[in-house]
Amino acid sequence: MLLCSLNLDLLTLIHIEKVLVLTADGRTLTGILLSCDQLTNLVLSQTIERVIRPPDDPDPSAQVSHGLYLIRGENVTLCGLVDEELDASINWEQVRGSVIRGVKHS
Repeated sequence: MLLCSLNLDLLTLIHIEKVLVLTADGRTLTGILLSCDQLTNLVLSQTIERVIRPPDDPDPSAQVSHGLYLIRGENVTLCGLVDEELDASINWEQVRGSVIRGVKHS
């Protein structure tokens, strides 16, 4: 619970900033953080999901636009600021990498 409180303090400082969120099911989302609460529920606008393909996959990596997006706190694994200049310089369709596996709850 302490971790959630620390996250909330950080998140309240970065409202209206572009963030990257990794979810418990392994998705990578970027968007503008509009709101958060004590349960780490996040509201993002201009949300884009990045689908990074492995090196042996013939399909290109993709970015899927979702617009306004609500992420329940129990699904947030990581949330951090995005360096927008660096982010804009990367051609995300050509990025390849290993699949990020989801978090297994027991």
